[in-house]
Amino acid sequence: MESGAARNRKSILPAFFILLAAAVSYAQQSPPPTTVRISLNDALRMAAQHNHALEAARSTINQNVAQEVTANLRPNPVLSWDSQFVPLFDLPQFATPGYFNNTAQFDIGVGYTIERGQKRQNRLQAARDQTTVTRSQVLDNQRTLQFNVGQQFVAVLLAQSMVDLAQQDLASYQQTISISEARVNAGDMSEGDLLKIKLQLLQFQQDLSSAKLAKVQALASLRQLLGFESVPENYDVTGALDYQPLHGGLDDIRALAMGSRPDLAAARLSVVAARSQVSLAQANGKRDLGLSFNYTHVGAVNSAAFFFNMEVPIFDRNQGEIARTQAVVTQSDELYREASEQVTTDVVNAYEGLHTNDEIIGLFRSGYLDQTTQSRDISEYAYQRGAASLLDFLDAERSYRANQLAYRQALAAYMVSLEQLREAAGTRNLP
Repeated sequence: MESGAARNRKSILPAFFILLAAAVSYAQQSPPPTTVRISLNDALRMAAQHNHALEAARSTINQNVAQEVTANLRPNPVLSWDSQFVPLFDLPQFATPGYFNNTAQFDIGVGYTIERGQKRQNRLQAARDQTTVTRSQVLDNQRTLQFNVGQQFVAVLLAQSMVDLAQQDLASYQQTISISEARVNAGDMSEGDLLKIKLQLLQFQQDLSSAKLAKVQALASLRQLLGFESVPENYDVTGALDYQPLHGGLDDIRALAMGSRPDLAAARLSVVAARSQVSLAQANGKRDLGLSFNYTHVGAVNSAAFFFNMEVPIFDRNQGEIARTQAVVTQSDELYREASEQVTTDVVNAYEGLHTNDEIIGLFRSGYLDQTTQSRDISEYAYQRGAASLLDFLDAERSYRANQLAYRQALAAYMVSLEQLREAAGTRNLP
């Protein structure tokens, strides 16, 4: 007879396999995870919120605000006390009735430093000016980040366009191989020519693999800029290589940059901060007044005393620090002029680069793209019907691929130039 344990095992095993089969069936029926697609505006927003380098830069603002708190603090009062004529080797005297009235002496005092020259106000103003400079510097970091995100986003779009082109070319070429095989079977084409055509297939397959790898790498680099936690691993972008004409002139963009560039604002505010440091150095040249109040008990007498002290500024009047901060003002003013010239240079270079890429795209669109496409189509049609040689067909195919590749790269270069012009102008809203 079977034991009860054996019967239980036999009854449990079928139920286990039924549950396992149900779990496998549910896993097979469950839909794959949805790919998250983001636009360029989404990418810029995510980078502004989650980029770790930018967050680290923003922490410097909080550091400066904390320094404002420190700069606004007043000096602490000083508490002092002492006891004299302690019978160290005759301790029983503490118990005598007249010790505290006739022998003991102790003092208790409170002192405070009165700052002269409005030191605290100048410290606070200097700290606030530095915080303002830091805020502009952080905005400049964000400006650079936006350009990097835009540039990398265009790299993803270019990679996707290359994938689409490679897939299209591969499918078209595979169709050509199928037609060529039919021609070989019909006796209209030699086996050698068919081998040459099949060998060219490797190039199309390599192009597709390289394009897919480029897209994976571009997405990974973009994800680092956005912050890994902001998008899932299987995310993708939405958009396409697109030509957006620029309507504003060079003078308009230069004027816009002068009012929008945060690095230029930081350089201008650095001059103000340097002047605040001069005022602080001059205030520190003023000597502070020390005030103390002491209560003294000597024998049976209780008395009070007031003390005043101030350093006499004969030799040290903080001359060196005043001279140094004045030199910093000159330095900051020169750096501001240099920043102004750099803004002009950046705008001119970016504008001319965009204009050049615009001309290149115009050349492609003036007829070269249509001509290479027509040439490829005519050669393919003629070759499939035996009216053109294999070399003519392969040459037309290479010209078509080269032109399509160059056009997509020109579009990407134009879009990157547009992002560079936005960075040079300090705003994404160009005229």
